[in-house]
This record gives sequence, structure tokens and C-alpha cells, in this order.
Amino acid sequence: MRVFVLDKNLNPLDPCHSARARELLQKGRAKVFKRYPFTIVMQDRTVEESTVHPHRIKIDPGSQTTGIAVVQEENGRVTNALEISHRGQQIKDSLESRSSLRRGRRNRKTRYRKPRFLNRSRKAEWLPPSLESRIANIETWVRRIRKICPVTAISQELVRFDLQQLQNPEINGVEYQRGELFGFDVKEYLLAKWGRKCAYCSAENLPLEIEHIVAKSKGGSNRVTNLTLACRKCNETKGNLPVEQFLKKKPDLLGKILRQTKASLKDATAVNATRGKLYRRLQSTGLPVEVGTGGRTKFNRKTRGIEKHHWTDAACVGASTPEKLLLQGVKPLKIVAKGHGTRQRCRPDKYGFPARHAPKAKFFMGFVTGDMVKADILSGKYAGKYTGRIAIRFRPNFMLLLREQRFDVHPKYLRTIQRADGYEYRI
Repeated sequence: MRVFVLDKNLNPLDPCHSARARELLQKGRAKVFKRYPFTIVMQDRTVEESTVHPHRIKIDPGSQTTGIAVVQEENGRVTNALEISHRGQQIKDSLESRSSLRRGRRNRKTRYRKPRFLNRSRKAEWLPPSLESRIANIETWVRRIRKICPVTAISQELVRFDLQQLQNPEINGVEYQRGELFGFDVKEYLLAKWGRKCAYCSAENLPLEIEHIVAKSKGGSNRVTNLTLACRKCNETKGNLPVEQFLKKKPDLLGKILRQTKASLKDATAVNATRGKLYRRLQSTGLPVEVGTGGRTKFNRKTRGIEKHHWTDAACVGASTPEKLLLQGVKPLKIVAKGHGTRQRCRPDKYGFPARHAPKAKFFMGFVTGDMVKADILSGKYAGKYTGRIAIRFRPNFMLLLREQRFDVHPKYLRTIQRADGYEYRI
């Protein structure tokens, strides 16, 4: 994992190795500029005195987690990687809760009011807040990375281009359908839908084959609702038997498979609904934006022998992916979207009636909810050193929020390492 570097005028330089960053800090030639992502600022160098290489931001958008990789284009080195966890479902639940409380209040207070409808207008390309937040998170981190790294281009997983026709304009018929990337898009969808395991025996970490629930010889189609994944043994054993006959001794598994064929596609829908708008937002940065399909991403990752993670998928997006990606030592920064709190002062109970009132002030003893802090607790049950996020109370008794636990801590044991910015960070 490389360290972002700024010159003394806060212009981005090439990221450097962590050992080099420690050396610069020890000699006093650099100072810490930001903790997450870790960035140093040089005290004796400008961008005119340095050689700066072009970098590319590569993005693999997801419904729940988005992977981002920063790749140096000349040598294929992945200098930094991020995995952003979105809070779309949390936003949706909050909006539904607020809506139900408002509806109940209106029914109690204005039950005879004439119904109103069509009295709201939405701007062009409006998206629900739960989807808009995903785009906003990616936009935020693209903008932040551009401030601390010399980025010259962006790659995004978006659509499937006809790469076969570009290579061979005469291709047609079955050859057109079964080219270099044949099956990658469909199989990637099935892997995500069926949890990357055999639908009949739940075997994992072995080659899986596309299997027709209703065999083609029995009138089955190639529609994805009729496709699943099976290991070689189960695929051959089932053959063209009806799935009801093949699983007649396993009625629970049969019911699960039939339900799964009609499973909700909300995650895929969220990605499809946001990818076009995200592409247009990225274009507005003024940088060239390359796009690639999910099939191309998987093809690049498989041919280079890279394990699947959100950030490795991002590094493999698009045709610009170099033949050799240098991934050694890269450890992604885990970023969890937490929002910026609420302006609501009057907090209701579960029935919608006022229960308590939040203070107007945001700061207390120099801290604010969401600050990343280091805690050095000297004694007691929780003695030790911790790094995490805090939730303040307006008394000397804050809540320290860690990954595995949470407990109260006095502010005198805390030291702020990064101010609240709407995100939580983990290595």
C-alpha cells in the first residue's frame, strides 16, 4: 500500500512506499497531512522539481460495496485500493419509518383534509435518496483522490461493448455469440445469484457449470430464470430429469431452488439504475472516462490469475488493464458510509410522539460525533489502546464505537486523529 504525497503547495505527487514516507517524516522533510487515506505533505519540494506519472482511477460500482483502485498506468502498479460500503438500505428504512410516522400524524390531526395528489415535481434524472447516496459516495472519493494523486483518466464498469466486432467486422451467427467473452456475463450473474456454490449439493471452491433447471430436451429455455449452477457430478446425475423428480427426497431444497429462481433482483436493479447517471457525473470531471462490462472485468481477472475482491475487480475494469498488475502489498482501506447525522431536534418514540429533545450544539469538549480518535485507557475493565469512532454526549462520558464492541470512555483518554467527514475507516 502506497502513501499519497503532496508538494509544499498541496499539488499531488506520485505516491511513495510506506518506508520512504517514514524516512521523510523522521527527517522532518514531510508532515502528516491526513490520516485516512494516509497522506503526507512535503516541506521542501514542488511539483515542478519532481517527475509525476499518470494514474488511473478504476471503479467497480456495487449495490452494497464499491471497489476503487488507483493504478499507475506505466507499470501497472496498484498504488492504492478502497472498498466503500454504502448505506442505501439504511436510508430507505429511515425514509419508510418517517413516512409511516407522518402518515399516522396526519390521520390523527387532519383526518378530514381533502386528499392531495400530483402536487410535487421532481427534477430531471431524479433518483431515490437511497440510490443517490451511492453515486454521491463514489463522486466524493473520486474528488478526494484527485486532490492527492495525479489522476489523468477514469475507468468504470458500465456496459458491454461489442469488442468482437471491433476485432473482426466479418463475424456473424454462432461465431458472433461465442467469441472470446462468451458466457462470462451470464455466468457472473448466476454466481452472484446462487452464492457461488452448487445449487444441489452446496459444494464450493470447485468448477461450477451452468445447468438448466428444466432441461432443453424437455422444452426448457436459455432464459436466466431457468438457469442455475451445478458441479459436474450433480449436473451429470440430473441429466434431463425434471427437478421435482431429481429432488423428490429433498423437498426443502426443491422449494428453496424454486423460490430462488424468483429471488429479488434489487441489488442488480440498484446498479442498473445508477450506472448511467454515475457515468455522466464522472464525465463532468473533464477526465476521459473508459467503460467496460462485467464480463470483461472477470475475463481480465481470470486470465491474470487474480483472486476476487471488490478492489481487485476494480483494478481489472476495462480494456486499459495492463497485462501484468502489480498487487503485492496492497491492503484496501475499508470505508463505511455513516452520514452526517440528523438535523432533527425532537426525537419521537416508536409511536411518533415526542420522547426527547437533542441539544442544539454539535461540539462538546472539542469533539463531535463521528470523529476518529485514538483512546489510551490506563486502567479499568477496558484498559488498552483503541482506534475508532466516537458518539458524544453532553457530559464527560462518550461512546467509543469499535468493530466488535462499544463502551463508554472519558474524553481525557481521547485524541482526535481525523475530524468527522461522514465515513468510518478500517484497515
